Amino acid sequence: MSELAVIIGLMLATVLLVGVGERIRLPYPVLVTVLGIAVALIPGLPVLVVPPELILPLFLPPLLYATAQRTSWSMFKVRWRSILLLAVVLVLITVAAVAVTAWLLVPGITIAAAVALGALTAPPDPVAAEAVAGPLRMPRRLVAVLQSEGLFNDAVALVIYQLAVAAAVTGSYSPWGALLRFVYSAPAAVVLGLALGWVARWVLTRTAEATARSGLTLVIPFAAYLLAESVHASGVLAVVTVALYIGHTVDESDVDGRLSGGAFWEVVELLVTGVAFGLIGLELREVLTANEGRLLEIGGRAALICVVVIVVRTLWLGMGAWLVGRSGDPERAPRNWREGLVLSWCGMRGLATLALALAIPLATDAGAEFPARAELLLIAFAVIVVTMVLPGLTLPALVKVLGVQAESDAEQAADELLAKRAYKAGIKRLKELDAIRDLPEDMFAKIQSRQKGLLAALYADKEPQNYEEEQALRIKSIQLFREIQIEVLAAARREVLKARTEAGTDPQAVDRVLRRIDLRSAQMH
Repeated sequence: MSELAVIIGLMLATVLLVGVGERIRLPYPVLVTVLGIAVALIPGLPVLVVPPELILPLFLPPLLYATAQRTSWSMFKVRWRSILLLAVVLVLITVAAVAVTAWLLVPGITIAAAVALGALTAPPDPVAAEAVAGPLRMPRRLVAVLQSEGLFNDAVALVIYQLAVAAAVTGSYSPWGALLRFVYSAPAAVVLGLALGWVARWVLTRTAEATARSGLTLVIPFAAYLLAESVHASGVLAVVTVALYIGHTVDESDVDGRLSGGAFWEVVELLVTGVAFGLIGLELREVLTANEGRLLEIGGRAALICVVVIVVRTLWLGMGAWLVGRSGDPERAPRNWREGLVLSWCGMRGLATLALALAIPLATDAGAEFPARAELLLIAFAVIVVTMVLPGLTLPALVKVLGVQAESDAEQAADELLAKRAYKAGIKRLKELDAIRDLPEDMFAKIQSRQKGLLAALYADKEPQNYEEEQALRIKSIQLFREIQIEVLAAARREVLKARTEAGTDPQAVDRVLRRIDLRSAQMH
């Protein structure tokens, strides 16, 4: 019962910290990190023992799925250069730099354990980066790069991590086996994710209750991760693929599902984050006790590794700004050294680093303790704290000083372009229905007026107004009015969803416009 009380307490504290963060203008991931530190310092709390092999399957799937829902295939096509530079090359460089540093500094560590440390400290957290960068009105190009990077770098880092941990546990390592595993895991995960996505979409379209559909989406990422891992494929890529497939094949008429599902996943993401950071706080307390008397020594090594992590990302993004900036892609990011510096400062390590650190096995196959496990946990938590708290507190000032502000004109233009497409599609459908059913003139004019009102609401980014039905209309006329209005909104919705599949369309703009249409549709029920 005491363990359950701790979990409930962590959830409650996380929810309260969100409100506190809004009041003091601090992103909640920073405060949740502080919560983890506080938990480590509170005496008397029971230790929650979660088997290391369950950490990744419990925490990674829902967080990856939630993040992947906010992006699209077309975004990856447009930003493949940035993804390649950050999610693949930068991860490999970071792993190598941290592994060499740890091998030279940490007594008793093996090369395999050092590589595992490099892998778990390499991937930035897209949830934390978006939570910190989102309210700052940074250019959407930069936030989109952070999202895409966070989805793919987890997959690369996890494969390296699993290979390194296996080598440390068994004491044997096969370079050819590692290469084959790396080459096999990604394609296999994508195929499995597409297959499971098709099955999931088939089931979702035949599930009438919106609540049940939201519950099913919670099961899907766990199923994708576990199935992929069971066939030695990348569980991370399988979850990302199934999320993108479901988002790409969304049912345009599922208004209730989108509205309730979006709120549901925001809650899941929040609570999972809080519980995970609370767990490492409890684990950290035991590690601090085990390393009592050596904390200053270990802290110095941890600080140096934190510097390596930050410097490697900063130098690479400086070079990346030069490489990407030479391309003619209008969506390229970073375009200059200022944007590169902001992106480098957004390299917050969070849940992926946390989960991988907690997943380090307790012992090797020979029965010995995993090399320097306690120290690796301390270093991992130090990297999380430094890369999360320091940027979280200073990023607003850095963005202001460098002048990296949101391209409000471009973002407004993207919203307006989609709004116009939605309006034209709705009006076109209205005229088609008028030709077929010979609608009364007053009804045609009223629906057309409503479409103009929707267009104005989309432009102004305000909640759509509530229109009162005219009392003089007969019941039959009202029913016909609603039927036609639903058809018109459906046509507008189809056009917006069609735009999501087109290269160069900002999925965030699609989500904003689609939400307005869905809210208007919800009023019709």
